[in-house]
Parts: sequence; C-alpha cells; structure tokens
Amino acid sequence: MRIPAKFSVEAYLSRQPKSREGGQDLRRYEELADHVRAALDREWDRADDLLKSSRLAREKGAIMGIERDAEDLRERIRMILTRENLLAEPYPSYYPSLTDALFSDLYGLSGIAPWAFGWTEEYRRSSSAKLIGDRLYCLIDGKTVLQPQRISQKRRGQLIHALLLASPRERKETGFHEVYLSSGIRVTIYSGERTKPGQDIIVFRKYLISRPDLASLAALGTFPPEAVPLFRAMCAIGFNVVFAGQVRSGKTTFLQAWQACEDPHLEGVALATDPETRWDLLMPDVPLMQLVADGKQLSQIEKSLKRSDADYVILEEMRDAASYDLFLAITSLGTMRSKGTIHDSSALNIPYKMAAAIASAGGGSEDSLIARIFSNINYVFELCQLPGDRSQKRLTGIVEFGYDAAEDRVFARRICRRDPASDRWSWSSAMGRDKEAIAAPYPDQLEIMKKTLAALEKASPLKDGGPVYPAYYRGNRAEGKAAPND
Repeated sequence: MRIPAKFSVEAYLSRQPKSREGGQDLRRYEELADHVRAALDREWDRADDLLKSSRLAREKGAIMGIERDAEDLRERIRMILTRENLLAEPYPSYYPSLTDALFSDLYGLSGIAPWAFGWTEEYRRSSSAKLIGDRLYCLIDGKTVLQPQRISQKRRGQLIHALLLASPRERKETGFHEVYLSSGIRVTIYSGERTKPGQDIIVFRKYLISRPDLASLAALGTFPPEAVPLFRAMCAIGFNVVFAGQVRSGKTTFLQAWQACEDPHLEGVALATDPETRWDLLMPDVPLMQLVADGKQLSQIEKSLKRSDADYVILEEMRDAASYDLFLAITSLGTMRSKGTIHDSSALNIPYKMAAAIASAGGGSEDSLIARIFSNINYVFELCQLPGDRSQKRLTGIVEFGYDAAEDRVFARRICRRDPASDRWSWSSAMGRDKEAIAAPYPDQLEIMKKTLAALEKASPLKDGGPVYPAYYRGNRAEGKAAPND
C-alpha cells in the first residue's frame, strides 16, 4: 500500500509482519493492518494543514513514548475497529490487545513494545532487551532468552530512523547513537559500517525501580536490611562516596537510592555524560541542577562548576580525565556530600586509575593526585551482578579511604565484604579518626552509624578487616605497620 510522502513518519514506521507466529496464522492480521493504515491515510488526506501538523507532532510524540500522544493514536485505531466491527480479529500473541498490536506496528516500537511497556510479568521484570539482526533477546529471570518476535531489516531501519527523532543532531550515517525515550528507556544503536550486513543492533535498557530507595534495594537482596540505618546515617553525615562496578551492576540505582536520603533543602549539581537519570522526576522538590556534558563540553563549563556554590555535586558515569579531575577539584575545595559512579570492580584500583588519567591529560604528580583522591573520597561501595542471575545485584564490599599527611601515607580499610558462596556479608566497625571528625557536627547520626556497625560486626565479623595499605603507593614501604590515625 502506498503511503504519501507527506506522511513520512508513518511511512518509515510501516510494518511487514511475518505470516505466522508460533503456529498462529496472521495473514488476516496483516490484511487488517493494511486496512487500518488505509483508513488512517484517508483521515490524513481529509485533514487541513493545521490538523496535519498537530497529528504529525502527536505521532512523533507517540514514537518517543509520550503517553498522551500514544493514547490519542490508540483511540483513533480503536474507533476504526469499533466502527467496522473488527475488534475480534486475530493478532500476534505477544501483544495484549488488537489495538495495542496495531498501534505498535503502525506507530510504535513494533515487537519491542511488549517489553518496553511491561505487558507481561516477565517483561515487567526484564531490565534489558537486544535486537541483533531480526532476533529479539530479553533478559528474563537473569538469563538472555530469544523471543518469538522477528523484526525485518526494513522495519529495523525505519525504527532506527524513528528513534533518532529524539536526537535531531544525530546523523544516521555515523552508525552509533544513544537516545532516550520519554519513558526513561535508554536506546543504543549500532548500524551501517559498524555492524555486519543485516546484523544491526539496537540495545534497550530500563530501570525496574521507578523511585529507588534503600529499603527497596535491601528487599531485593542487594544488601542486608540491617544495613539500611547505617547507610541513611552516612548520607545524613555527608560523606563523599563513589559507587563502583561493571556495567549493569546497580551503580546508578544505588546512587539514586542514596540521593533519595539527601537533605532536600540543600542545593546540588548533577553532571552526566547523558541524560540517563531524570532527577527532576525522581526528586521534583529538590533544588538540583542537571547538566549534560562530556569531553570538550565539560571543559567549557569546568571553571564555572568549580566556582559553584552548590552544597554537593553528583557525577554520573565518571569515565575520563575531565570528569575525574572535576570530581577531585570540587571535593578538594571542601565540598562534602558528593557522589559519583565509576566503572571498576575494585575500590583499590580507583585512585590509581583516576590519577593516571588526570596526569596523562594535564600533567602533575601521580603520587600527589593519589594522595588527594584517598583524602577526598571517604567511602567506595563495590557492586556486581550475579553471574547466574544477572537481574540480581549485590553489594560486594565497602572500603574506607584515608590519607595521613604527617606520614604521607594512604590507607584503605575494608568495613564490609560479601561472601559469594553464602551470599552473606561480614563487617568491621573500625572507623578512622578523620571520619569521626567529619561526622562530629552530626552526633546523633554518628552514634547510629557506630551502633549499627557494631551490631553488624557482632553478627558477622570481618576477620581480615582493618587498615590495608595499597601496595603501589610511595609511602607503603613498611608492610604491616598500623594506620597512623588508629
């Protein structure tokens, strides 16, 4: 069927479904889709210019996940089906209704829509989906599972074109894109020369917890519920913390839950390389400025951020020298309550990784940078996803950082470690004097922190905890010496 060129959004979202799905004969559905598309075309042809402009805007909004626009199009489809007594016609079994099927195939995300909108319990619990060629894989109960949907090469090309409406500056020929739907779903696209012929890739990720909090993470098994008062006290005191782990280890979700405990009257700056976290939706009453910058863009605003009067800074996905240096510079000014995430599975790697990148990009002594990093970051939370069930995230450890200027020594004290075999945590109640000094203005929270740590340690003591001197630092020549502050 011919779609007028003026109706280009619908044209590149046209659908050519398979004739059979799971043994179900869908030829009638194909014919019905053509019929409904023709009816919508006739509506378009009868519309005046103002109505056409309005409908085109709604169609674009529906593609990007704006619910009011999507519902408008669903209602138009539903009216056609009702008027012509077609509501009982067959449709692919992975859709919840005929209206949703036609909307998804004509305007929406096609076979990905059931996952994106959580139309089944399995899809509601699934945090990621991948289109590899025409095959759709979803993470179901922690395992990647092939789905019955098949999406043709032509449809994928049209879908990519549609998704790029979210980022008009993106050029399709570059072959790599990251875009965000209004629902918060992150879409990564690999196409063209970056992939093998017919094997373009679209990766979708969504957050399963819309408003993360520490109690909900504990209920999911990320860490023991008994640790919730400890973390709330640490946040109230205002320690500088970093959440570390590999991709999909739960860093950003933990960061969001931690930030949910923050004093809502304090002013903050959240800097990210992409608009992944919508702080304005998670915490609409908090005066938190959100900036999106990377590389040269970050360099252009760096001086302004260093002069900012914000009470704290959040750096999501620190991944290069510019973001490392900014976090270090702002915390070196005495700014507390700062938070960040970084891709690394080991807390002890982080200072050396950051220092090497900063020194390589802008010069300076790596030793001095390492000392500042150990001094400015108070605690690092290590996270992972379980290898047997990647939907499950776990806190694997907590490491306290410190620096003694008189001895010119850095130290790292492990206060928590998870045993993978038992899926249980062991604890140490040791705390550096510098951390007690930071917490001194908050005596009630310090008392909660100490009592909770003591109770956790009593229940499951960390036998090899206490101060650990990282082996790479210049001041670590005499092994086994006690930490100067303890």
